Amino acid sequence: MSDIKGLFNEELIILNLEAKDDKDAIRQLANRLFKAGYVKESFIEAIIEREANYPTGLSSGDMGVAIPHTDATHVNKAALAIGILKEPVKFHMMGMPEESVSVNIIFMMAIDEPSKHLEMLKTLMTIFQQNDLLNRMRKAREFEEIANIFENEI
Repeated sequence: MSDIKGLFNEELIILNLEAKDDKDAIRQLANRLFKAGYVKESFIEAIIEREANYPTGLSSGDMGVAIPHTDATHVNKAALAIGILKEPVKFHMMGMPEESVSVNIIFMMAIDEPSKHLEMLKTLMTIFQQNDLLNRMRKAREFEEIANIFENEI
């Protein structure tokens, strides 16, 4: 699981992310990836479109998470952007798009090789099973707190 540690840095973490809805939250994180050069401009609309067709909201204990992602053709370099929402935002649920979940943390994947998508999803699913870890991430106020969790516990 250590591969995930090298995929994020301070510029890709947004703490206290304020978003009016799921599209706004996705757009803000995708823009962060684009401005940092990790993804092509096409990534922004592609990830919004994919989320509309294949929702990624998940219920994890007492909170919700989302894992928006899209095709590797829109990615320049693999990265993981994380948004800790100031207030939860409704996302449609994975596998049950008619249902919604209030999402607190978004893990946006920009994977440059299609074969790595499944590996990343498995790692994230392991994280989602650890409620204490997710709660500490949700309460984080500084990048160092998130980095410490990834460095020492994932």
